[in-house]
Amino acid sequence: MSSCLIIAGEKSGEEHAMSFFPELRKLCPDTQFFGVGGEDLKAQGVEILYHLKDFSSMGFSEVIGKVPFYFKALKHLEKEVLRRGTKTAILIDFQDFNLRLAQRLSKRGVKVLYYVAPQAWVWKPGRAAILSRTVHTLFAILPFETKWFKDRGVNQVRSIPHPLMLTYKNQFAAIPAKPFGIWKKDKLKMLVLPGSRKFEIQLLLPIFIKTIQILRKLYPLEVHLVKVAHIPDHFYSYFKDAVDVWHESTELVKAMNTCHVCLAASGTVTVSTGLFELPTLVAYRGSLLNEFIYNQFVKYQGPISITNMVHGKSVFPEFIQNQVDAERFARVISSWIDNETVYNDLKATLKETKNLLSGEQFSVPQYMSRVIHE
Repeated sequence: MSSCLIIAGEKSGEEHAMSFFPELRKLCPDTQFFGVGGEDLKAQGVEILYHLKDFSSMGFSEVIGKVPFYFKALKHLEKEVLRRGTKTAILIDFQDFNLRLAQRLSKRGVKVLYYVAPQAWVWKPGRAAILSRTVHTLFAILPFETKWFKDRGVNQVRSIPHPLMLTYKNQFAAIPAKPFGIWKKDKLKMLVLPGSRKFEIQLLLPIFIKTIQILRKLYPLEVHLVKVAHIPDHFYSYFKDAVDVWHESTELVKAMNTCHVCLAASGTVTVSTGLFELPTLVAYRGSLLNEFIYNQFVKYQGPISITNMVHGKSVFPEFIQNQVDAERFARVISSWIDNETVYNDLKATLKETKNLLSGEQFSVPQYMSRVIHE
């Protein structure tokens, strides 16, 4: 039996994996998959050596605190690859860890399929040279990335549909129109997506709730919140009186189709709200240490949400660090629901998101299966 390492070190990475892995599993019935993931990959038969709830981190300070853990995991995973005679690895996003692992594995003759290209264009463009030496194939999910990497010598790059295009492909036809003013017939339905990490919820959810309190003085409001499965309930329970409808993470599409506007933490979920044409305000707040390091070492000055990146303009308003403010958020939401032209223009722009994220039309599972069987 052959084996294949798969690394999905955070929840968004596992969600990306689920866009191709169920079909890949069927195409490779005699392959033993093992590595890093969560409950979804475990349910697909992956042998989980490290669970993503213990593996993921965000922000420089959190990563620094886990450096010893990550180096120990690198060594352990490399040993497992050697012990099992593994010849192929699928590394998904999680760039700092996976780039180091890719270098180790390529020296061992392992074919590295790197799914979701590292955002080297944000910082550390020198990573392109590492990728050109170490990966068998680099899968890029943003339209401008293929040229960027090829211009820097990474010729083995393929442009693919964004994973969420595959995840939701059967649900796009059912997106409701939600014309301007539809909320006047009942209530304005607001979706709250406070993040998938504890620190995001702790820092952003109180501000989102203050925004709701302001808006409730102006409009009849029904608040929906999508919980994340691996976050303990007590992180949400303090705000239970402010939320009208609670959704499990498996009900995200239902929540997006129900609601008219959204407050969201920066992350992959804002790609989902773009694809489902849901006007979204994007917020990010990290520690002061993270902010200092970012300002000192990261030269990227572009948008933080992928929806804005692919459109090349500010579609979703973004608020970072000290810009995170409930009064500002309330003004943005009001500008959408009080101005028909603003709302309709935003909705028309969002309809183009799916086209921008369509990529090359080829089967990722079939491609990966061929590499595994080579």
